[in-house]
Amino acid sequence: MPTAIENTSQVRWDLSILYSDIADPRLDSDLRELSEKSRAFAAAYKGKLAELLGPAIQHYSDMEMLEGKIGSYIFLRESTDLANEAVKAKRAEFQRELSAIRGEHLTFFELELVGLDEGRLEELYESDPVVAKHRPWIEHVRVFKSHFLTEPVESALMKRSPFDSSAWSEFFDEAEADLVFQFQSADKNLTEMVHVLAESKDSDERAEVLRIINDGLKGPFAKYSAQTLYVVAGSKAVEDKERGYRHPMDFRNKASRIPDSVVDVLHKTVTTIGGPLTRRYYKLKAKHLGLPRLRWSDRNAPMPFADTTVVPFEEASEIVTDAYSGFSPALARIVKSFFAERRIDAPATREKRHGAFNSSRVLPGGVPVSFTLLNYLGSNRDVMTLAHELGHGVHGILAGEAQGPLMFHAPIAYCETASVFGEMTTFSFLKDRLGRTGDTKSLLALVMSKIDSAINTVVRQIGFSNFERRLHGIDSSYTDWSPPAKLSAEKLSAIWLKTTQELYGDEGEVFTYENSDHLWAYISHFHSPFYVYAYAFGELLTQSLYAQRARLGAKFEPLYLDLLRSGSTKNVVELLAPFGLDPMSQAFWADGIKTSLETLIEEAEQLSRAVGVA
Repeated sequence: MPTAIENTSQVRWDLSILYSDIADPRLDSDLRELSEKSRAFAAAYKGKLAELLGPAIQHYSDMEMLEGKIGSYIFLRESTDLANEAVKAKRAEFQRELSAIRGEHLTFFELELVGLDEGRLEELYESDPVVAKHRPWIEHVRVFKSHFLTEPVESALMKRSPFDSSAWSEFFDEAEADLVFQFQSADKNLTEMVHVLAESKDSDERAEVLRIINDGLKGPFAKYSAQTLYVVAGSKAVEDKERGYRHPMDFRNKASRIPDSVVDVLHKTVTTIGGPLTRRYYKLKAKHLGLPRLRWSDRNAPMPFADTTVVPFEEASEIVTDAYSGFSPALARIVKSFFAERRIDAPATREKRHGAFNSSRVLPGGVPVSFTLLNYLGSNRDVMTLAHELGHGVHGILAGEAQGPLMFHAPIAYCETASVFGEMTTFSFLKDRLGRTGDTKSLLALVMSKIDSAINTVVRQIGFSNFERRLHGIDSSYTDWSPPAKLSAEKLSAIWLKTTQELYGDEGEVFTYENSDHLWAYISHFHSPFYVYAYAFGELLTQSLYAQRARLGAKFEPLYLDLLRSGSTKNVVELLAPFGLDPMSQAFWADGIKTSLETLIEEAEQLSRAVGVA
């Protein structure tokens, strides 16, 4: 059987719907067109939004689609070729040009929009269909009214944005891609090493791999990563103070349309309920692995009886497509189009961005398009990652068709809904298939793999979030905020271990934590402050949503498709109301953990007893 790498070597995305190459002259001509449109926009609408808001939104949407086309191509092109100097130079050039265009000609738009009289807006909602359609977007921009600065300041900040803390993050991707680890007389990149760590059935080999990874992150890379985090946290603190945000998470929570109280309840519920469940599960896992306690390198280990045969990409695509087809023919058609239209880049190559992502845009003419990057090595986790990222993809296509460029992208905290739902659909498909075979051990391995994934998505991400909150200045009781301090790599490592043990247990209780102290250094999500709690939010929200399928029956699919089509037009309360769910309630989050994690753990315990492990 050919290996996954041989199968995926030809599974490269086709970006020609955007541009033919980095030297395509249309890139420069489109940038010139965008500059001209921006000048015309300012000349036509500055000071006139009270009369011309509808046409202004239409013009602004056209520019957003053109800018998205340019930016998407350069980002996607760079993501598969991080070492290409021509691509890096082009990206830097275009970032400077785009920020100059926005700073010079477009800064006024949102400032005038938030300054419009409420009574006048109500009149426009009644009389102008474009304004009426974009009411959710307008109202959300106006939430930030008190946080805008003067136009000259906003303009200057925009023009300087290519050189702010994001520049450190961009170079971080290149530095991480250059990391080389020596393992078994061969050079491995970080993706390959993490794959071995998660797939090896040899405890000593896993421990050695983690030691090599941790040692490779020490020294210069950890120092660079620590400085990057300080620049991110420090520059954010200065700007937050100037803009009048109450605390470092205030902007992200408002952007996600989630009250602070709900975010606090999420963190506390995962800690008080998810933490003990996690420790309970890993004690069971230790018994299966024949270990008195686990090393941190054993956390994602497969069961001794798990099938770790490489899954060819073609088989993975069939599994995911069949799973989506079993739930929704409408979603399956979109999933199939991603393969047919070459919207996926699959192989794990040295020059690619680490991990996986989906990028969706609405292109000029109102055409939604979605691209998925993987580093596919053929594990069962990789199959689930494919299902996850294609969930983002169908979300982007449906919302793009329904809402257009300004309102298609769901807020970060619940843009994970469709991706987690895609994972659950695929897991249920595989579970049903295995259940019919009567193979108890394989079913147990699948369930425990899903528990590993759920813990990584919920408990691990809240651990990340607690580390991040400490980084940005909250105290160890997670109560009071202070300005962020400059922390050395050693101090960050100490905080990392502390926030990990708050959820996974003290040293020796369930785990020993040797060679895990520098793992914070490669988590690039910390460069987008307070992004990580969205994973836990999305997982628990989706598990509660998924549990309604049986109750709602045939009504569920159309309600779910409507949820995906909503994009950013509704807050989380409005999204879940048709399903009879209330995310404002503390019980909602507790039920989400119990419905997903506790139920799966109980099933794993029952199956374990069936195979002789108490």
